[in-house]
Amino acid sequence: MAKAFLDTNVLAYASDQDSPAKRKAARALILDLSREIPPCISTQIVQEFYVTATRKLGIEPLHAKDIIHSFRHFEIVTITVDDISRAIDGNILWQVSFWDALVIAAAQKARCELLYSEDLSDGRVIDGLEIRNPFKGL
Repeated sequence: MAKAFLDTNVLAYASDQDSPAKRKAARALILDLSREIPPCISTQIVQEFYVTATRKLGIEPLHAKDIIHSFRHFEIVTITVDDISRAIDGNILWQVSFWDALVIAAAQKARCELLYSEDLSDGRVIDGLEIRNPFKGL
Protein backbone atom coordinates (compact mmCIF):
# COMPACT_ATOMS: atom_id res chain seq x y z
CA MET A 1 0.00 0.00 0.00
CA ALA A 2 1.23 3.50 -0.82
CA LYS A 3 2.22 5.82 1.99
CA ALA A 4 -0.53 8.43 2.49
CA PHE A 5 -0.93 11.87 4.03
CA LEU A 6 -4.27 13.09 5.44
CA ASP A 7 -5.47 16.67 5.16
CA THR A 8 -7.38 18.31 8.00
CA ASN A 9 -10.76 17.81 6.33
CA VAL A 10 -10.42 14.01 6.50
CA LEU A 11 -9.85 14.14 10.26
CA ALA A 12 -12.59 16.73 10.75
CA TYR A 13 -15.18 14.73 8.82
CA ALA A 14 -14.32 11.66 10.91
CA SER A 15 -15.77 13.61 13.86
CA ASP A 16 -18.53 15.51 12.05
CA GLN A 17 -21.96 14.55 13.35
CA ASP A 18 -23.69 16.63 10.66
CA SER A 19 -22.18 14.80 7.68
CA PRO A 20 -22.82 11.08 8.21
CA ALA A 21 -21.76 9.96 4.71
CA LYS A 22 -18.48 11.86 4.90
CA ARG A 23 -17.94 10.74 8.49
CA LYS A 24 -18.33 7.11 7.42
CA ALA A 25 -15.99 7.57 4.43
CA ALA A 26 -13.35 9.36 6.51
CA ARG A 27 -13.40 6.75 9.26
CA ALA A 28 -13.21 3.89 6.74
CA LEU A 29 -10.25 5.53 5.00
CA ILE A 30 -8.36 6.10 8.26
CA LEU A 31 -9.01 2.53 9.37
CA ASP A 32 -8.01 1.08 6.00
CA LEU A 33 -4.79 3.10 5.83
CA SER A 34 -3.89 2.31 9.44
CA ARG A 35 -3.93 -1.43 8.79
CA GLU A 36 -0.66 -1.40 6.83
CA ILE A 37 1.28 1.85 7.10
CA PRO A 38 0.24 4.54 9.59
CA PRO A 39 -1.03 7.58 7.70
CA CYS A 40 0.93 10.81 7.97
CA ILE A 41 -0.20 14.20 9.19
CA SER A 42 1.74 17.31 10.13
CA THR A 43 1.78 19.64 13.09
CA GLN A 44 -0.17 22.06 10.88
CA ILE A 45 -2.93 19.45 10.47
CA VAL A 46 -3.13 18.86 14.22
CA GLN A 47 -3.47 22.60 14.86
CA GLU A 48 -6.06 23.07 12.11
CA PHE A 49 -8.03 20.09 13.42
CA TYR A 50 -8.27 21.63 16.89
CA VAL A 51 -9.55 24.95 15.51
CA THR A 52 -12.01 23.23 13.15
CA ALA A 53 -13.25 20.84 15.84
CA THR A 54 -13.88 23.51 18.43
CA ARG A 55 -15.10 26.33 16.18
CA LYS A 56 -16.95 24.60 13.36
CA LEU A 57 -17.93 21.22 14.76
CA GLY A 58 -18.79 22.44 18.27
CA ILE A 59 -16.59 19.87 19.98
CA GLU A 60 -15.61 20.81 23.51
CA PRO A 61 -11.90 21.72 23.80
CA LEU A 62 -11.01 18.86 26.15
CA HIS A 63 -12.79 16.34 23.93
CA ALA A 64 -10.92 17.74 20.91
CA LYS A 65 -7.71 17.31 22.89
CA ASP A 66 -8.62 13.65 23.52
CA ILE A 67 -9.19 13.13 19.80
CA ILE A 68 -5.82 14.73 19.08
CA HIS A 69 -4.18 12.24 21.47
CA SER A 70 -5.45 9.48 19.17
CA PHE A 71 -3.37 10.99 16.36
CA ARG A 72 -0.24 9.70 18.12
CA HIS A 73 -0.45 6.49 16.09
CA PHE A 74 0.01 8.53 12.89
CA GLU A 75 3.38 9.58 11.55
CA ILE A 76 3.68 13.27 12.47
CA VAL A 77 5.71 15.64 10.31
CA THR A 78 7.03 18.65 12.21
CA ILE A 79 6.82 21.84 10.17
CA THR A 80 10.10 23.76 9.96
CA VAL A 81 11.19 27.05 8.44
CA ASP A 82 12.54 25.09 5.45
CA ASP A 83 9.06 23.58 4.94
CA ILE A 84 7.53 27.05 5.04
CA SER A 85 10.04 28.20 2.43
CA ARG A 86 9.13 25.20 0.24
CA ALA A 87 5.44 26.05 0.69
CA ILE A 88 6.05 29.62 -0.45
CA ASP A 89 7.69 28.25 -3.60
CA GLY A 90 4.80 25.80 -3.98
CA ASN A 91 2.26 28.57 -3.61
CA ILE A 92 3.81 30.19 -6.67
CA LEU A 93 4.69 27.11 -8.73
CA TRP A 94 1.68 24.89 -8.02
CA GLN A 95 -0.89 27.72 -7.97
CA VAL A 96 -2.45 26.63 -4.67
CA SER A 97 -2.94 28.54 -1.43
CA PHE A 98 0.01 28.83 0.92
CA TRP A 99 -1.73 26.54 3.44
CA ASP A 100 -2.39 23.86 0.82
CA ALA A 101 1.22 24.21 -0.37
CA LEU A 102 2.37 23.61 3.21
CA VAL A 103 0.29 20.42 3.34
CA ILE A 104 1.82 19.28 0.05
CA ALA A 105 5.34 20.13 1.25
CA ALA A 106 4.81 18.13 4.45
CA ALA A 107 3.46 15.15 2.50
CA GLN A 108 6.46 15.26 0.21
CA LYS A 109 8.82 15.58 3.18
CA ALA A 110 7.33 12.36 4.57
CA ARG A 111 7.81 10.72 1.15
CA CYS A 112 4.10 10.06 0.76
CA GLU A 113 2.75 8.96 -2.60
CA LEU A 114 -0.87 9.93 -1.87
CA LEU A 115 -2.51 12.98 -0.32
CA TYR A 116 -6.15 12.63 0.70
CA SER A 117 -7.86 16.01 0.63
CA GLU A 118 -11.19 17.52 -0.31
CA ASP A 119 -9.55 20.89 -0.95
CA LEU A 120 -7.32 20.09 -3.93
CA SER A 121 -8.00 18.79 -7.43
CA ASP A 122 -8.75 15.06 -7.39
CA GLY A 123 -6.26 13.19 -9.56
CA ARG A 124 -3.74 16.00 -9.75
CA VAL A 125 -0.11 14.93 -9.37
CA ILE A 126 2.38 17.41 -7.92
CA ASP A 127 6.02 16.31 -8.05
CA GLY A 128 5.02 12.65 -7.72
CA LEU A 129 2.36 13.22 -5.04
CA GLU A 130 -1.11 12.13 -6.18
CA ILE A 131 -4.08 13.95 -4.72
CA ARG A 132 -7.26 11.99 -4.06
CA ASN A 133 -10.59 13.32 -2.83
CA PRO A 134 -12.02 10.59 -0.59
CA PHE A 135 -15.40 12.34 -0.63
CA LYS A 136 -15.80 12.60 -4.39
CA GLY A 137 -19.29 11.55 -5.34
CA LEU A 138 -20.77 11.91 -1.84
